[in-house]
Amino acid sequence: MELHNLQPAKGAVKSNSKRVGRGEGTGKGGTSTRGHKGAKSRSGYSRKIGFEGGQMPLQRRVPKFGFTNINRKEYQGINLDVIQNLVEEGRISDVLDFETIIDLGLARKNELVKILGRGELKTKLKVSAHKFTASAKQAIEAAGGEAVTL
Repeated sequence: MELHNLQPAKGAVKSNSKRVGRGEGTGKGGTSTRGHKGAKSRSGYSRKIGFEGGQMPLQRRVPKFGFTNINRKEYQGINLDVIQNLVEEGRISDVLDFETIIDLGLARKNELVKILGRGELKTKLKVSAHKFTASAKQAIEAAGGEAVTL
């Protein structure tokens, strides 16, 4: 390999064969394929996101209603039947804490966890989570376990 036979890898360079604005003789001079007048013919033109050619944009046509609470807390829900299945599979023994929940893939580390009351729990467990529904807490304690709020 020498300097005179160096070349980029195949497919690495995309050359645009249309060379515009190089004089009338090229056939692509003058307006340089941009047409006459208007915003799109000018240098520095950039269209706004959602611009629809002057038609009322979708963002403004669609009715807006309701209220979004900026202080809302989103919880990742885990039902008792899911926990019972994990116990039966042998993936949980006697403690279900936040680290175990993350390791099992039931929630991510930045999510808040809420234990929900669907299904039934037959095993004595010490469950740690950010929130519990009343029915879930009652079911855990009825099975002889403990519900710890983080």
